[in-house]
Amino acid sequence: MSQRQVLQVFEQYQNARTRFVQMVAEQATRPQNIETLQNAGVMSLLRPLLLDVVPTIQQTAALALGRLANYNDDLAEAVVKGDILPQLVYSLAEQNRFYKKAAAFVLRAVGKHSPQLAQAIVDCGALDTLVICLEDFDPGVKEAAAWALAYIARHNAELSQAVVDAGAVPLLVLCIQEPEIALKRIAASALSDISKHSPELAQTVVDAGAIAHLAQMILNPDAKLKHQVLSALSQIAKHSVDLAEMVVEAEIFPVVLTCLKDKDDYVKKNACTLIREIAKHTPELSQLIVNSGGVAAVIDCIGSCKGNIRLPGIMMLGYVAAHSENLAMAVIISKGVPQLSICLSEEPEDHIKAATAWALGQIGRHTPEHARAVAVSNTLPVLLSLYMSTETSEDLQVKSKKAIKNIIQKCTYLPALEPFLYDAPPNILKHVVGQFSKVLPHDSKARRLFVTSGGLKKVQEIKAEPGSLLQEYINSINNCYPEEIVRYYSPGYSDILLQRVDSYQPLTN
Repeated sequence: MSQRQVLQVFEQYQNARTRFVQMVAEQATRPQNIETLQNAGVMSLLRPLLLDVVPTIQQTAALALGRLANYNDDLAEAVVKGDILPQLVYSLAEQNRFYKKAAAFVLRAVGKHSPQLAQAIVDCGALDTLVICLEDFDPGVKEAAAWALAYIARHNAELSQAVVDAGAVPLLVLCIQEPEIALKRIAASALSDISKHSPELAQTVVDAGAIAHLAQMILNPDAKLKHQVLSALSQIAKHSVDLAEMVVEAEIFPVVLTCLKDKDDYVKKNACTLIREIAKHTPELSQLIVNSGGVAAVIDCIGSCKGNIRLPGIMMLGYVAAHSENLAMAVIISKGVPQLSICLSEEPEDHIKAATAWALGQIGRHTPEHARAVAVSNTLPVLLSLYMSTETSEDLQVKSKKAIKNIIQKCTYLPALEPFLYDAPPNILKHVVGQFSKVLPHDSKARRLFVTSGGLKKVQEIKAEPGSLLQEYINSINNCYPEEIVRYYSPGYSDILLQRVDSYQPLTN
């Protein structure tokens, strides 16, 4: 056998290996092939190819493994159990940029599924190597490493702390300053995933100088980058007043309000979330948002979108209104109540209706003026039907009931309350009758209207326990009228009159 024939055998073997990893990598992109590949024992066949002498075979084997592990946690588990992670970590430090990207992709694909799998990556020493990759000359390597770190950090505070302890945060802050948009996005996403778990982790991100750089990117034309930037600032601001104030001090107002008019729904949603996370902390922060035109802008934004995109904006209005009657009045003046009323009627999802009911309750609970603003928008009957419905969720029923009670207990606008005399269950009827008993003694016009509209007659039909609060309210109402009027409208009075007719003996001359 000649030398050429000997070498041909090796060449054929190399070509077969190359073709094998390329075909597996290709087939792994289609979900319908995954089970067949798994049953054929693909994992154990790919593992030795990670250490192949040919660099392209190594890289393609890693890519195929990443695609398989990305598909489900069983395959990711197989990567861990097959002792593949130590090989990848070793190669991450030694190999060229193409292999580094492929290896980081496998780590990300394994780590995304569960805290346990992410912990396995930490345990094999991958974090230090991934952090070194954040300093790589190639932006693609930095991006792949940042992505893997983000997927590890997002699970819980312990894993996030491990990422922080490996020294990732200052390098991620440097990455958001790089010119490549893809790298900026992933680095901002990683900072968001680290910040979300606790005030201490968020403080670490703040201490690395992240806020100023994130704030500068709020007006970047790239929608996906804005998603991540707004998300990262929200995750920092949500934890405490101090952190929220630091975000505000980066002069995000009024520039962030332009995001509420963005073409991308998720930019709108994340901008509303950021404003909500700031507004919830103190009346002063809410007032700052009002002063910058934030409340009106959020109300317009709620009107321009649907579904879950609306949710943070709805909650933000509730938080602002909850702080004080002046802030609640700012929501009313900006026409927040009609917009919330529309959401309550047209949104199909119970959790969005529940948030809307809560927000309306926060607006209406302060003074009679606030309650009237909500009552005239015709939301009370809608809230009552949601509370009474057997098809709505328990959370929606609880929030609707609380909102109704909050509004009714301040409402002195009787035309809005009168339908409740006929429709409300006893636990709400008590509060409705209570409001009438407070208003009628001081308003002669209302007293007359209450008779002519049938309200007084309806009150006489209410069966109350003797000595109960409801009975006291009814007595207070009855005391506003002459005795014969009350008697006239009492049930059975017409029968008594007829009996008197029957028993009446006319006088004969």
